[in-house]
Amino acid sequence: MPKGTQSPPAPSKTSLALTGNDEADALLATDPLALVIGMVLDQQIPLERAFRSPFELKERLGGSLDAGAIASMDPDALAEIFGAKPALHRFPSSMARRVQDVCRLIMDTYDGDAAAIWTSAANGKELLAHVTALPGFGVQKARIFIALLGKQMGLHTPGWQQVSTPFSRPGTFQSVADIDSPAALTKVRQFKQQMKAEAKAKASGIS
Repeated sequence: MPKGTQSPPAPSKTSLALTGNDEADALLATDPLALVIGMVLDQQIPLERAFRSPFELKERLGGSLDAGAIASMDPDALAEIFGAKPALHRFPSSMARRVQDVCRLIMDTYDGDAAAIWTSAANGKELLAHVTALPGFGVQKARIFIALLGKQMGLHTPGWQQVSTPFSRPGTFQSVADIDSPAALTKVRQFKQQMKAEAKAKASGIS
């Protein structure tokens, strides 16, 4: 997307139900950068913690969550902010670097507009390419994020369902894309536990 070009308004809703904290959930629903950062951090820690961290990061940065400011920060200073107790992630230094890398890409590619990652995509194929280009986003994480945008954030990009399969399927509880209540969170956790148990059994040769 050319620099200086403004993308259409990002689809949003009043709130999400990912963190157990109303303010943190509201930030995710209204600030595209917060949502992207939450998804970046969603690995090796409870998802509630991962998606609450953007709200805490914003407070630690003086009340502003800005891609340009984060991108230009001294890396050691950002790592220190991530690591201050309570740390924003289990691996604060490495995740601070990853968040900064994502912010730099947003600045270089989307003129600082995080929502343009998805609003500038003409179709599902472009959308998947945009998201998988983000540092730390493999194909599965990208599909989950696209499904979250489609299921809960009003994404209308043609073909989003196809490129985010199986996470786009309605009525399932497979990922963060399906969490819209505490009950849904429980179901997603149960699904993940079942998948882990099946994978462990398969690796052990148990049919």
